Amino acid sequence: MTPAIRNMTSVYFTDETGIWCLFRIGSRIADRLYIGAAGGHFEENEMRSPEKCILREMKEELDLSETDISDLRLRYITSRLKNNEIHRNYYFFARLNTAKSFSSNEGTLHHISYEQMKTLPMPVSARYMMEHYLKEGRYTDHLYAGITEKKETRFVILEEF
Repeated sequence: MTPAIRNMTSVYFTDETGIWCLFRIGSRIADRLYIGAAGGHFEENEMRSPEKCILREMKEELDLSETDISDLRLRYITSRLKNNEIHRNYYFFARLNTAKSFSSNEGTLHHISYEQMKTLPMPVSARYMMEHYLKEGRYTDHLYAGITEKKETRFVILEEF
């Protein structure tokens, strides 16, 4: 049988010292794990635009709008086969422009140092993406694509040609 497709987005807010992450509570996908500050599944009208999805999720989960952030960039796309579904994750990174406090109805937000990020429990694709980001991705402007396997995600630079 042909696998279904599950498209999801996440956004990580970065600054000079670390990354804002959400400790997710009560999720069937990522319970008691650290994930992006906001994210979720695509709605039907967002299938061609991961950016629309992440902006909607930011509003729903954090009450943040596009004017509250800058440098929103899609940096990673990963694929993984799980439970006869292809899980496709679109990982965004951005900067916060606002000093207003924000919270989430999906869990608790934490500012995590770059060094601490290496030790957090995360979903498998997010963990491999973050390992790559900390070693290489945060120093480049590339868009990376990765295929997640049991013990690693193999990343390549996604180049237009």
